[in-house]
Amino acid sequence: MRLLLGLLVGWSCVSARAAERFFDFSQLPAGKPPEGFVSALTGSGAPGDWKIVLAETPTAFQPLTGGAPRGGKQGVLAQLSTDATGERFPVLVFEQEEYGDFTFTTKFKCVEGQAEQMAGVAFRYQDAKNYYVVRASSLGNTFRFYKFVNGDRSPPIGPEIAIPRGVWQEMTIECKGNQIRCLLNGREAMPTITDNSFRFGKIGFWTKSDSISHFADAKITYVPRETLAVTLVREALAKKSSVTGVVIYAPRAANQQARVIASHDAKAVGTLGTEVERDVIAKDVMYTGEDKPRGLMLVTLPLHDRNGEVIAAVRVELKSFIGQTEKSAILRAMPVVKRMEQRIKDGKDLIE
Repeated sequence: MRLLLGLLVGWSCVSARAAERFFDFSQLPAGKPPEGFVSALTGSGAPGDWKIVLAETPTAFQPLTGGAPRGGKQGVLAQLSTDATGERFPVLVFEQEEYGDFTFTTKFKCVEGQAEQMAGVAFRYQDAKNYYVVRASSLGNTFRFYKFVNGDRSPPIGPEIAIPRGVWQEMTIECKGNQIRCLLNGREAMPTITDNSFRFGKIGFWTKSDSISHFADAKITYVPRETLAVTLVREALAKKSSVTGVVIYAPRAANQQARVIASHDAKAVGTLGTEVERDVIAKDVMYTGEDKPRGLMLVTLPLHDRNGEVIAAVRVELKSFIGQTEKSAILRAMPVVKRMEQRIKDGKDLIE
């Protein structure tokens, strides 16, 4: 099943463990940047000028979206700024999701540029100073991988290979764990790269200096990221027990009120906690309660990090029984939280 999110992004479920997004720029009005993306700049100089433009589109490739017309002029993503600053790397980042394991494919064309003619993809993007990039150069006839760490660019890896200017080609990046494969026109262009710098991040389009570059028919197939908090809830419910529900409340930043960050009821995620959760986190105490209409005992306990600091509150919902006491309910709920604490170093672990 495919759902359209606005005019830009299509989504479909591939399997229980994989999903796809399509970035179909052909359906967008010319003269504006695509929604869902933000412009960023690594290095110095003017920011990029990213817009949809009408241009000749690739006819030799199978379309990624069934409704997209082939050939002729239609919308493509373009970087149009001609600022020739040497260490200037405009990036257009898709802000709506982060990816860990994925395969990203895009058509690209190096159009113009006096200093450079490059087109690339930034991935596992953390911020403008930290990410991986794969790029093709028509002036240099090279296909390279490198990374930015705290703004410093690593030595490039990759071959010298013909990248004709003005010709549509295809770039593919595959990430699985710390393994990175880079393909050009469907063929592996360099040995598999092993790097542990970034485990996940955003995806984006990338150029250098005064490069005018076009991009079209982009698609990402990925394993949806699951935060540790979501994993802990799922695992707690998977065990054969009287636990019918688990909710984790935590503040996302200092001095913020705790919100639901994971729950057996996905619709509850993001809702504010009550005084109960605030007290559990602030005072390192436990609360019990009853939901008589549903026949449940509710136990809310503190969740500690490796240093013993309270980082969250966990509500465990248990099937009640005749003779149930607060003490027995707490004893039944405590193993759920203890198992969670064995997986946590600090509060950041829950949401990363």
